[in-house]
Amino acid sequence: MKPMFAGRNVLDWAQVVCAGALVNTLAGLALLTAATFSIIPDADAKADKPIRIAAFGDSLSSGYGLRQSQAFPVQLQKELKARGHNVVVSNAGVAGDTTAAGLARLDWSIGDDVDAVILEFGANDALRGIDPKVTRENMQKILAKLKARNIPVLLTGMRSPTNWGDTYAEDFDVIFPDLAKEHTLLFYPFFLEGVILNAKLNQDDGMHPNAKGVTEIVRQILPSVEELIAKVEARRAAKS
Repeated sequence: MKPMFAGRNVLDWAQVVCAGALVNTLAGLALLTAATFSIIPDADAKADKPIRIAAFGDSLSSGYGLRQSQAFPVQLQKELKARGHNVVVSNAGVAGDTTAAGLARLDWSIGDDVDAVILEFGANDALRGIDPKVTRENMQKILAKLKARNIPVLLTGMRSPTNWGDTYAEDFDVIFPDLAKEHTLLFYPFFLEGVILNAKLNQDDGMHPNAKGVTEIVRQILPSVEELIAKVEARRAAKS
């Protein structure tokens, strides 16, 4: 019977064993490296994920009477990107919508991928003389739904025309600052600031901003939108 190590001396077998161990070690390192780098791209992808903002409102934010490229969401996204923000601003506005109509379509208008909302309603309520109590109640419900979904909101204010009288205007105009205070929201006091009653910035109907009017709205609201973006970024950082 031949010895078990016949044909090889002890040194030969030691080299084989060492070589095998080296291969196993290198293989293990390769697997570890692959696993490590498989995690890094995911983290990078998460960091590069755009912030999705929905401009949820009526004809003032949807771009009534304008080309799509001139509408508020498109102009806002362009300006934010120029300032280095990785954002997508979607157009969730519908011309003619009251606060009641906005409430009715909220669930399907604001998708699960939305990170934040610019909330712009109230103009059609005021134009139609809807009871301010009804407007307030609808806005409360909209805000409650967004809060339940943990979606940060930038609330924009609206003012009543004077044709309904001082009492109506007083009751209506306080709705938005009151809600902003109650819910501790980012608040832009008047969506049409700097645009209303300026013929050069409005369409022929005198109510809807033209392309230049939208540009002015974007210019003025931009700091508030950047605050909204900062809130989303802070939440993402806290989760990572």
